[in-house]
Amino acid sequence: MIKRTTLADIAKAANVSMMTVSRAINNKPGLSDELRQHILSLVEEMGYRPNTFARGLATSQTTTIGLVVPDNTNPFFAQIARGVEDAAFENLYNIFLVNTNEDAVRETAALETLWQKGIDGVILCSSRLSGQALEYQVQRFPAIVLVNRELKQSHANLITINVNDHRSAQRVLQHFMGLDRRVIAYIGGPANSFSNQRRLDGYKNGLRSAEIPYNPQLVMSTQPTTEGGREAAAVLLRRRPDVNAIFAYNDLVAVGAMQMCQELGKRVPEDVAIIGVDDIPLATIIRPQLTTMHVPLTHIGRLAMRALIDLIAGEGSSAAYQIEPELFIRDSA
Repeated sequence: MIKRTTLADIAKAANVSMMTVSRAINNKPGLSDELRQHILSLVEEMGYRPNTFARGLATSQTTTIGLVVPDNTNPFFAQIARGVEDAAFENLYNIFLVNTNEDAVRETAALETLWQKGIDGVILCSSRLSGQALEYQVQRFPAIVLVNRELKQSHANLITINVNDHRSAQRVLQHFMGLDRRVIAYIGGPANSFSNQRRLDGYKNGLRSAEIPYNPQLVMSTQPTTEGGREAAAVLLRRRPDVNAIFAYNDLVAVGAMQMCQELGKRVPEDVAIIGVDDIPLATIIRPQLTTMHVPLTHIGRLAMRALIDLIAGEGSSAAYQIEPELFIRDSA
């Protein structure tokens, strides 16, 4: 077994006390520049890494945070997770990634486990909990960032990051109107998704602005997957074969809807124009390429991690960030 280099090993090699080594590593005053540089060179040469467990005992921090997502196979959350992990690595934090499978019961159990571990904070993405249950969880953790959720009241330990879903839906409707499409369907996501509720509101407002009556026959809910999009589109297009535009909850749903259109002999975009949300890598791989509302997912992940670190360090305060998506026009609409 390879022996781990300790603070004592560095002190012995530099012929100084462990306190002096600690001061050099933590950039504390009281050392000459020459001695500090000599110690830091030995740290690098000997491969010393701080013992985060021991540091946690001394600071009451674990340098570990929880990242909770509804579906870690969904590219939306995978890209957010990538941003979180990159920022965590840069700041010497570890990540507990937990998948809840779109299930509020599993989400509650995951948060209970993380709370028992005494982690420093949580990034909770697209929570499926009720408002009351979410309020309770927010108050348990020393620092928490909510992605795609918000609460009625602010908390000192809370930062929220939300995509402007309402404006996103309105922008999609405007684009369809410019294409002279007026029989516009919305294939939404899970009923307990707050992003879905906001997009549905934006869809209704977009119709209202165009003086098109809202028709519940043109709205469906489904799981936020390709198969969910296929199944919903099959029902929708058999019910309303005159549909000439589909706004999809996310890109996976949009791709599934596109596949079903093609199977039913409907051309995209000639017969049915389709627009998704997120701009995952799949959007540019499929043919026709998917028109979608671009969301900077990796940026959101990095922003969430940096905001959480500031809260943990006592350098941040309650804040609400809003991300403005951008329409990327490709071939499907």
